[in-house]
Amino acid sequence: MSGAETVKNVRADEKRLPRINFRPMLYAALFLAFGIFLYLRLRFGKVSVSDFLFLAFFLFFAIPPFFKKRIMSVLILFVLFAGLGALSAHLYTERFLSGAQEGRYEVQGVVYGLSEGEGYSVATLDKVSLDGRSFSGKLRVTVNADGVRRGDIVAFEANVKRTGLPRGDYYSSYCFQADIRYTAGSAEVVKTGTSSDSFLRIKANLYDVLYANADKDAADLSFALLTGDAKSMDGGLKEAVQKGGIAHMFAVSGLHIGILYGAVAFVCKKLGKFSVVPASVSALLYSAFCGFTVSSVRAVIMCTAFGVTRAFGRKTDLISTLSFSAILVLLFMPAQWLSAGFRLSYGAVLGLALFSGSFTRGLQKLRVPAFLANYLSASLSVQLFTFPVVLESFGYFPVWGFLLNFFLIPALPVLFLGLLAGSVLALTIPPAAGVFLYVPASVMSLLPYLFSAVSFTFVLSGFMLGAGSAVYYVGAAALSGRFRLSLKLRCLSAGVLCVLFVLLVVSENMTLTGCKIKVEENGESAGCALVQTKSETVLVVGGSITLSRCEDFLAHHYGGTLDAVIVVSENEQKAINCAAFLNAETVYACEEISTGLRETEVVFAKSFAVGNLKFNYEGSGKLYLLAEGVAVEFDFENYALGGDLFVESGSGGLKYFLKNGIIREI
Repeated sequence: MSGAETVKNVRADEKRLPRINFRPMLYAALFLAFGIFLYLRLRFGKVSVSDFLFLAFFLFFAIPPFFKKRIMSVLILFVLFAGLGALSAHLYTERFLSGAQEGRYEVQGVVYGLSEGEGYSVATLDKVSLDGRSFSGKLRVTVNADGVRRGDIVAFEANVKRTGLPRGDYYSSYCFQADIRYTAGSAEVVKTGTSSDSFLRIKANLYDVLYANADKDAADLSFALLTGDAKSMDGGLKEAVQKGGIAHMFAVSGLHIGILYGAVAFVCKKLGKFSVVPASVSALLYSAFCGFTVSSVRAVIMCTAFGVTRAFGRKTDLISTLSFSAILVLLFMPAQWLSAGFRLSYGAVLGLALFSGSFTRGLQKLRVPAFLANYLSASLSVQLFTFPVVLESFGYFPVWGFLLNFFLIPALPVLFLGLLAGSVLALTIPPAAGVFLYVPASVMSLLPYLFSAVSFTFVLSGFMLGAGSAVYYVGAAALSGRFRLSLKLRCLSAGVLCVLFVLLVVSENMTLTGCKIKVEENGESAGCALVQTKSETVLVVGGSITLSRCEDFLAHHYGGTLDAVIVVSENEQKAINCAAFLNAETVYACEEISTGLRETEVVFAKSFAVGNLKFNYEGSGKLYLLAEGVAVEFDFENYALGGDLFVESGSGGLKYFLKNGIIREI
């Protein structure tokens, strides 16, 4: 056979190879996730064409070559696992909606979580009973900051409300993920006992010993590093940690579980292949102590799977192991698909699997030392693949994240294990707690100085990717080494996807024609809406909306200077004080009151115009906007935003509606 014929035969064989290797675990995990995703989108009424983009792309490359066995295998996996995903999501949703009705009850429950503010705390209760009858699900209640600890059994009387399904805002989505089915206002609670849950009691004791032997900032960071609970962290410190891109260090992630697993396996290395047993048990117990966070569960499953396969001399596959853990997590906790923790944890590992090898080879060609090339490629892969999730979840992307992680992650094993060992000894021998915690607490106290010395305010914010996220991940998958594509096809795909990505992001964030309205509710009687035309941008705030929620909303949707902030609230004083801190030229309100503001222009008027947008108050709690010849009502007290937002003609008849956030005629 001639050389030309050999080359021809090789190319023919390559064409018959599948574009994607058939990994049953990977296919099953993707189909399961899609079933959950599609069910929740249908249930919440937010389905769009872009929701099917990644699946269509995956199937387009997964099915060829068109062998009967391969096609049947893919279709069977799709029907089975997409169906399982939809079923698990349906069962979870129905359980979430079940339970007690709204009303006034005698409430009792165990303090599972605690978020402290100025003079008050927000407690999350588990094992809830209402009027003596036990119900599934958790309850959130505001209590006095003094005297309430994790693990306490508390009782009180209050009006209990249901949280309902997610409405598109962070708060309702978080409640759905965390199974918080009930909320109550402020209440005077009475401690009636202590929970028998050992993990909660240890966590409460750990909190006490840390705050008794370290300054508040160091204790905040130490408690978050050990438990993943950053709710007690000071607002400014938490913002610095988040915008510095190192929040994962204080949210018990796979890094923490991996460090603990590796340390225990090293200590027990004399057990040989059986060292996986104490290492896995230690990791599992620590995950339970931290409340089985999704990232810690993922890491426990993966570490155990890697340990077992290596103990028996089997080859491990990162993507298949990751997929196996995703199947287990999503089958039992389908709502976690909505959580940023799930997407970041799995996205980080998937980014490593897809890109780290290619980046490492590229850096080594540039004569970068092997250890440094591996480390840089791992960090870059994680940052690249989690970029859309970070931007969507938090409204910004930390520019300093790559650099700060480069220096701090290598120190994490020493920091984490030292603090863990010191805390265990401090809890075991309380009189010597100060001695055992002196060194780790002193090291932790240095971090706030680092945060105060360096500004982490330089972040990418003020825009959303929208459907561009789906295109981004399609491009990431297509351009990774896991897809068999020719160089020409890769270049063509990269060009087309880049153009499409830019167009989608521009259309999501710019208003070239018409009037676009983006709305968000935030709990009871609170919300904000961004009204945009080609030339005007106005923020409408109402109810009891807070400054932090307004800033978070703008971080997601708009990064420039607002033409105006309009207050729609019965409590104008509070709302105006909130609006005054936003980046706006003018603040509008209905009833004239004394504000004491000098730098912010506050205009009181029943009717006014901002460019081509005309506004009219009907009382301080209701506002009408006239745009594109139609009237839009903003009534935050009565939930006229979100699902109840309507657009009407001047005569009051329903004639217009909001489609994709843009006013259109029916």
